[in-house]
Amino acid sequence: MSPLAALIALPVRGYRLAASPWVGHGCRFQPTCSAYALEALDRHGAFRGGALTMRRILRCHPWGGHGFDPVPEISAKEPRDAG
Repeated sequence: MSPLAALIALPVRGYRLAASPWVGHGCRFQPTCSAYALEALDRHGAFRGGALTMRRILRCHPWGGHGFDPVPEISAKEPRDAG
């Protein structure tokens, strides 16, 4: 994970440590949004991983989707961002 992606992952890790146990286990997606965020940041870097995370969080509402939603693989033509 790049240094910028690790910095962006800090609030996610804080949420998982402090707030997640109190929120419960009613997530609409599998993997959970926090697990998705950490995997996206690790796999795609700070910019694309952050954008994928925001897209996922914005879809998490009563009229949004549900079910299995994995982090997309890195395509051969898509360079990993430097962030």
